[in-house]
Amino acid sequence: MKDVPIDAATIVMPEARRTSGAFGDYIALTKPRLNFLVVATSAAGYYLGGPGIADLAPMVEAVAGTALVAGGAAALNQLYERDTDALMRRTRLRPLPAGRVAPADARIFGLALSLAGLLVLATRANWLSAALALATLVIYLVIYTPMKLRTPMATLVGAIPGALPALIGWTASHGSIASGGATLFAIVFLWQVPHFMAIAWLYRDDYGKAGFPMLPVIDPEGRRAGRQAVWYAVALVPVSLVPTLVGIAGSVYFTSALVLGTAMLVLAVRFSATRSEASARALFFGSITYLPLIWIIMIANH
Repeated sequence: MKDVPIDAATIVMPEARRTSGAFGDYIALTKPRLNFLVVATSAAGYYLGGPGIADLAPMVEAVAGTALVAGGAAALNQLYERDTDALMRRTRLRPLPAGRVAPADARIFGLALSLAGLLVLATRANWLSAALALATLVIYLVIYTPMKLRTPMATLVGAIPGALPALIGWTASHGSIASGGATLFAIVFLWQVPHFMAIAWLYRDDYGKAGFPMLPVIDPEGRRAGRQAVWYAVALVPVSLVPTLVGIAGSVYFTSALVLGTAMLVLAVRFSATRSEASARALFFGSITYLPLIWIIMIANH
């Protein structure tokens, strides 16, 4: 949800590209590329949490509720960070720092989306999924967002709301968290750290200019960022195999997850060893390939 590790699509399509008109500016406040990932993740969680083939209408309602909460959180995050966004090359043309949307309007918009999403989840899915969505909002906006200016540990805190959409989708269809939902959450949580270490390295000058104490900012040589990328990639390999052990997926998924996890680990080790722009980009692109492939294979082998 915003500037959580899974907001990395900015490398592919910088936010300096201005959307046209007021409608486009409000859409931009929801961070649609990030929200697309939220939709895909929550939809995968919903499908995997159900006992069989998911009914389309309830699935759409649950995913829509999750997307509304994510969009509202993104707008409120941009409201809070509008001053620091103005200092960063990749975010300075967002609607708020560029002055195309008034802060009061962004606040109303963000609150309206968030409340609408919580209401949809509570009435059309269940109270557990709504409670998890509310927890996502609180952690993201009240804890993670202000924490970003104080400590590099914010990255790990931000990975929690970044991973919760999978669990929201799961609980919307399953009714409880269970081992399967916890596993999906853990996969996305661990995946985000090497993913974001690559982004933080590539944009370390921008983060430093805005005063964010990311690991590549406080440790310019990048050793700590490299180690974190490797540690979490190592942990991701066995955790990504658990869906087979708890009955979510079969042996095809198990083999595929092992191969994909090993490839991700190799990219993280290479980044840690060289800490070059090329290795960071390779890790970034490898990570954004890894996650959709994991979901696709898990669903196909469900």
